[in-house]
Amino acid sequence: VHGGGGYDSDFSDEEGQDGSVGSHGVKREDQLLLQKPFQKGTRAKVAHRDVASQELDREEARNRRQHLISMNAFERHKKFVGDYILYYGGKMDDLRRSTAKDKTDLDVVRENHRFLWRDEDEEDMTWEKELAKRYYDKLFKEYCIADLNRYKENKFGFRWRIENEVVSGKGQFLCGNKRCEMQESLKSWEVNFAYVEHGEKRNALVKLRLCPDCSFKLNYHHKRKEVKTKRKRSSSGAGDEPQRPESTSSRPKKLKKHKRNSI
Repeated sequence: VHGGGGYDSDFSDEEGQDGSVGSHGVKREDQLLLQKPFQKGTRAKVAHRDVASQELDREEARNRRQHLISMNAFERHKKFVGDYILYYGGKMDDLRRSTAKDKTDLDVVRENHRFLWRDEDEEDMTWEKELAKRYYDKLFKEYCIADLNRYKENKFGFRWRIENEVVSGKGQFLCGNKRCEMQESLKSWEVNFAYVEHGEKRNALVKLRLCPDCSFKLNYHHKRKEVKTKRKRSSSGAGDEPQRPESTSSRPKKLKKHKRNSI
């Protein structure tokens, strides 16, 4: 018993300033020594503010990406245009494009098409010229299709055949005039086609198959060259008749021999 009515005990739950005791009467230093490696601490660690903000931004980016994937192309376009106007200002009319200047593949082919492609034409090829060259390579360049509407002015239009015309026989088994479907008495004509293309005068030798009426239109001003097929002479067989010799050099000999015998 000490003075002042106080009691002192070795099993007190509190210590002085030198150390602190936990709820079970164990010092804090001893608790750290007795803590198991896999055991979590009694107080959870708080993440830094930057780590939390980065994780939040990452989660928001994933949600935005998933939202854009769920849209189609036109909806994404409208969203991007709306965001641009929202952040940078302006009007929708400023971003609306005019369709009058738009060109299709057919327009590009018409501008860069050539009736005949030469080696010098394939220099400095652009994508427009390459598109026209690919279209040219798919054409069938044996017979032509003709436009004879202005035959009295001696003006004709020629173009190569496309696949559908080759399948149907147009230009070979049907008349080559684009407005004629005659099949009988077709003749082949060889025409020297002179034309102006991209400001340059050119000419090409083309072949046509025309009916008698269209052949008259083609030869209205001057006669064209008619192409005739040469028939091969069949070899003489056992049952064939003997052919007379074509050379006239043998005839005088016979006459001379006959005259000599008469003397």
